[in-house]
Order: sequence, then structure tokens, then C-alpha cells
Amino acid sequence: MKKQPAKSPSLFVSLIPVVVLVGLLFGTISLFGGNTLSGGSQITLLIAAAVCCAIAILHCKTAWDAIEKTIINSIAGVAPAILILLIIGALAGSWMISGIVPTLIYYGIQIIHPDFYLVSTCIICAVVSVMTGTSWTTIATIGIALLGIGQAQGFPPGWIAGAIISGAYFGDKISPLSDTTVLASSTTGTPLFTHIRYMMITTVPSMLITLVIFTVAGFVHTPAATGDVAVYVDKLEETFTISLWLLLVPAVTIFMIIKKVPAIITLFLSAMVAGVVALFVQPHLLHEIAGAASPESLASKCKGLLVTFYGSTHIDAGNAALNDLISTNGMAGMLNTVWVIICAMAFSGAMTASGMLQVITTSFMRLMKRTVSMVTSTVCSGIILNLIAADQYIAIILTGSMFKDIYREKGFESRLLSRTTEDAVTVTSPLVPWNTCGMTQSSILGISTFVYLPYCFFNLISPLMSILIAALGYKIYRRKP
Repeated sequence: MKKQPAKSPSLFVSLIPVVVLVGLLFGTISLFGGNTLSGGSQITLLIAAAVCCAIAILHCKTAWDAIEKTIINSIAGVAPAILILLIIGALAGSWMISGIVPTLIYYGIQIIHPDFYLVSTCIICAVVSVMTGTSWTTIATIGIALLGIGQAQGFPPGWIAGAIISGAYFGDKISPLSDTTVLASSTTGTPLFTHIRYMMITTVPSMLITLVIFTVAGFVHTPAATGDVAVYVDKLEETFTISLWLLLVPAVTIFMIIKKVPAIITLFLSAMVAGVVALFVQPHLLHEIAGAASPESLASKCKGLLVTFYGSTHIDAGNAALNDLISTNGMAGMLNTVWVIICAMAFSGAMTASGMLQVITTSFMRLMKRTVSMVTSTVCSGIILNLIAADQYIAIILTGSMFKDIYREKGFESRLLSRTTEDAVTVTSPLVPWNTCGMTQSSILGISTFVYLPYCFFNLISPLMSILIAALGYKIYRRKP
């Protein structure tokens, strides 16, 4: 069985599946708008994968067995992410119906002033993400609560999601607990804390600019009428049992994450504990979800709890906007995302097996003549890998592995590569609609990637800041002979 294509594809041939994918995606978006994850994007990815396979078999003489094996390995590589995604769906439902998220919204609306909402949201998500080391969990927990607060205060969804994602990925990028941070440092052979300290040179200025933008935007924004906010507060109190004791669940969740309990275990236990809390604190809501006509019973409440974990819930709070806010979709709401992740991995596997992915990335190496061109090439390569491989972990590993020897040969310390890799890959992954991160954050927040993309200022500024610092030559270290 052939493990490498018998004939290496040219750059022109390698770009054909990418051009087909981009063209079809634009067509799909024009047809379906923000509803592309319902099936349009999935079919587009499979067609692009089929084009790639056809070229690999007919032109490159690659054996189908090799392509199939690589696709299977690609899908297997994201299996933990798919499981986490499903558990997050259950967690989002249980945290809402148990009253945890409504309690956070209830007090948050009254504490966070609208003028400082966006910048406060960004800072809160950054702090939580640094402490926990995970953007996904930050967005799925505190991010959901902050989303509700922002909607109650009248902020557009794009601005809210932009502030949440900017803060979450700042923490994900510099936290020593972050898997992407550890992966970037280990792939390039850079000590972890050396990598983190060196990232501060580009990360801190990017975050400061982001905070300035969100501060100005908060003052410019016209907040919702005080009466509307009061209605939210009253309706939340009428519908849910609001108590500060409920916040013990997120506190315990954060504690488990800090103690490095595996993400799957942490999220699962958090969802289950929230479910138990719902049984005792919000039994009337579980009965309503179950749709039972008979008086409340344990069987009715258990049925409502199971629906909360896996299905859609619609609670009538007496306010249309609030009804939309507190409705959940459970694990079923994540199935479109799971479907598109599998299709994206099929495309990634086909590109890898055919050798086209390697041809595209290595073509950037020819542009490396000076420091700024080398960093720019690395940034572009990382972003393109996010687009093609559709997974940040794959993109980090490939970027670090491909450029490691080049940076060494040109006399640069490995920390320049590790920093550039994170600046290019980690922060841009949620901006790609078919990337695992982009699909996940869009599904968790219920906001299309294209809606929040223009407002993720930290994620957009970081790659440009990496190139700017390289152009200035600031603290670009050379290896000692």
C-alpha cells in the first residue's frame, strides 16, 4: 500500500480543491445565509474532498486505501473534540434550566453598566480563560451568561460575541494550562514559560488595542431602556428560583479545571451536578419541559431533565426576547456542528494524503529571505492551514514542524516560531466557519461566524501585530553559536 503519492502535485494542481471549496462556500452562503451549517456547508466540503480525491487518484496516482486511511485518522483525531462538543450541549441546557445562567444574568444586568459592558465582558472572559486554560469552556459557561446580559442591554450579537471570543482566546493563548499553548511550545521545542513570556510582546499590545476599541464602542452604544432591563429582571425572578448558592456549580467547575481534571470529565460532572440542582431548585420548569398534563411527579421531572440534556427546551417567561434567550437545544443542537466537523476532516485528510497540503505550505518557504518575510510566510501558512486542515491542533503541529528547521538554519531561536504559530493559528481558528473552533463557538453562542468575525478585534490584530513586531526587529533573538 502506497503511503506517499507516486507523483507530487504542482502548486497549481494543489490549489484546485481549495479554489473549489472557497467558490462553493461563497455560493452556499449566498443561498443559505447564516443557515449554512444545516447542510449546505457539509455538502460543499464533501464535494471539495471528492475533487481532491479524484485529482489524487487520477493525476497523482495515489492509492485509494491511503486516502481512506488518512481520512479515517483525521476524523479519529477530532473524536475527543466531538465528544466535548456534545457534552457542552448538555451543559448549556442544564446550566440554563437549573437557574445558574439566569442567576448570572440577573445579577450581571444590575452590576455591569452598559457603558462598560463590552470591555468588562472581554476582561472577564480573559481572566476566566487564563485561569482555566480553555476558550471553549469559558465561552460555553461564563460566555453564555454574558451573552444574555448583553442582549438585555441592547447590544448587537456580533459585538457581544466579538468581546467574548476576544477575551477567551487571549487567555487560551497565554495560559500555561492551555493545550494549544503547550502544543505550540512542545512542537517547536521551546520551554513553556519562555514561550509565554515571549508571546507577551505581541499579545499585550493586541489586547490593549482591543480593550480601547470595546471601551469606545461601549460609550457610543445606546443602551436599552431602563424599563426593558427591569422587565428582564422581573421576568427572570418570576420564572426561575434565583439564588447566589447556584453559583457554587460554576465555582466548582473552575476549580476542577484549575486542578487539570480532564475537560471531558469536568464538563460532564458539571452538567450532571447542574441537572441534580435543577431537580431540587427548578422542578416546576422540568415539569413544564416534560409537557406532563398530570400533577408534578418524579417521573415527570426526570423526563424534563433528560430533555434538557439532549433536546430543545422552550420556557414561557412572558417576554418574547427573554423566551429566546433562555431556550436551549441541548446535545441535539450540536449535531449540525458534529456533521460539518466530520466533513471538514474528510477534506483535510484528502488534502494530506494527496500531498497537496504539503505543497501549498512549502511554497511559502521560498519567500523567506528576511525576518519579516519569514514571519509573514509563517503567519500566512498558519492561517491557510486553519482554512484547509479545519482544525487548530493540526495547523499548529504542521506549522511548527515545517518551519522548525528553517528557523534553526537561519539562526533564530525557536521562541520566534512558537510565538508566530500561536499568533497565526490559535487566534484565527474561531474565525473560520468550517474550522472546529469556528463551528463550535458559532454553535455555542448561536451566532454565525460571519456575524461576529468583524468584531473579534484581538483575533484579527494578533497576526498583524506579529508581523509588525518582526518588521520593527524588536527583541528578535538569534541562537548562540
